[in-house]
Amino acid sequence: MERKVYFKHAIKMAWPSVLESFFIAMAGLIDTYMVSALGSYAVAAVGLTNQPKFIGFTIFFAINVAVSALVARRKGERDKKLANEALLTAFVITMVLVVFITFIMVYYAPELLRFSGSNKDTHQPALIYFRILMGGMVFGTISMVINAAQRGSGNTQIAFTTNLVSSLVNILFNYLLIGGNFGFPKLGVAGAALATVLGTVVATIMSVRSLFKKDSFVQIPYIIKERIGPRLRTGKRIARLGVNLLVENLCVRVGFMTTALMAASLGTDAFASHNVGMNLLSLCFAFADGMQVAAVALTGSSLGAGKKENAKIYGKVCQQLGFIISVILSLILLIFGEKIFRLYFKEEHIVETGIMISRFMMIIALLQISQIIYGGCLRAAGDVKYTLVVSIISVTIIRTSVTYILVSLLDMGLRGIWLGILADQFSRFVLMASRFNKGKWVNIKI
Repeated sequence: MERKVYFKHAIKMAWPSVLESFFIAMAGLIDTYMVSALGSYAVAAVGLTNQPKFIGFTIFFAINVAVSALVARRKGERDKKLANEALLTAFVITMVLVVFITFIMVYYAPELLRFSGSNKDTHQPALIYFRILMGGMVFGTISMVINAAQRGSGNTQIAFTTNLVSSLVNILFNYLLIGGNFGFPKLGVAGAALATVLGTVVATIMSVRSLFKKDSFVQIPYIIKERIGPRLRTGKRIARLGVNLLVENLCVRVGFMTTALMAASLGTDAFASHNVGMNLLSLCFAFADGMQVAAVALTGSSLGAGKKENAKIYGKVCQQLGFIISVILSLILLIFGEKIFRLYFKEEHIVETGIMISRFMMIIALLQISQIIYGGCLRAAGDVKYTLVVSIISVTIIRTSVTYILVSLLDMGLRGIWLGILADQFSRFVLMASRFNKGKWVNIKI
């Protein structure tokens, strides 16, 4: 195949996932923007819930990456039965775990939020927001596992559609419930949380419906017809990939939690501006995640079909497309960084901090998008032990230690925190790119 054919195929696979991730991230930004009308305390309160929320979802992220990789590999092998078996087994595991994790998150919410840095201004609104959000997490996990299987099979448009509609529902009910418009109750941060849950309910309904379509590689009628059930052997495959991914994600959360705690310790205003910065960074991550989805599906399917060189080419093509996107995002931050922060804050000192943060994000975006795509290719191939080691080195050790030294010892405030984030992203980029370019990852079997 000519290289332009690879580009066309990668773009066709990637655009739904990129837009899907973009709209999810935009919904988060709009959430923050809408609650900012309540004051900087509300922005900080919602931001406080991010790290404990992601810790609660960590195991499901790991399961979903494993499912995507397995289904992509089975798609390449044209083994529809094992692909559906992977989905069903992952679904059963998810349902068992979500009951336990929901209880832990809701019951121990006060302790989790205090540990995350809540204070007298932010604790109560953060507690209300967090409990509603985690109480409805079952809907998010169902949608996630189905969409992960669909992405692995190459059907990225289903996940795009469900998450787009979910985001629109979220934004609509934000407007109705946060400020109490059109006769709806004025619920503040509780309204923002309810809007998010309602969005995931709609996404779940749409995701389940996608499994009844005749052209779907993973589908409920096929599972019933072939009498496919959850299998221990498939559970072991998911666990083999998922455990490493789980540990990797937990190590990432250690670094992220340390950053969030140090930012929270700088005061409500500083943490509010940091939270907006992290939401903007999640928008950059959204584009990377979309390209990573395409890379996982394309490299995984190629490896399943025994086409190792195709897997390498698709990985490089996805990274090149991601780099182009990162350059565009950096230019947007350069031109509009100040204006974006002025949408959230009227206080001049917070805006000035935001300008500084946007300058850091310009550089970070260039590194982040490429390293995430490289990492996606490695995980799709099953090279999860290496990505785990990279996360421990870069996020847990480098990010945490650099942030601590610059903030706690050298008193550099938010500048020190964002230098720590930059150090983390740079080291991950170097280590992921080096492993990818060596090419040994294509020989791993899963």
